[in-house]
Amino acid sequence: MPRITCINKIDRYDPHERITHVGGVNADGTRWKMSQPDAIAWVELPGHDNFWVEQGRVRVEVIIRISRYGNKYLTTEADGESQNNLLSLPECSR
Repeated sequence: MPRITCINKIDRYDPHERITHVGGVNADGTRWKMSQPDAIAWVELPGHDNFWVEQGRVRVEVIIRISRYGNKYLTTEADGESQNNLLSLPECSR
């Protein structure tokens, strides 16, 4: 699956509810963007590769977690650098 290079988020205090969309660039140079619920559904489908982000030269897998309120959200595996590398990505163009 493609690398996530940008996100769209809303101004919420809870980081689990901030991300609305994730996006990146396909191998052919075209841009892609999907809602967080669609990205979660993609990851949950059997046989699909996981999304990933790159921090420096380290590839970090994107995973699904469940908030204390029972909502699924995207985050990254612990890499020792940042609690959630997704929230530090730039905004996707609209």
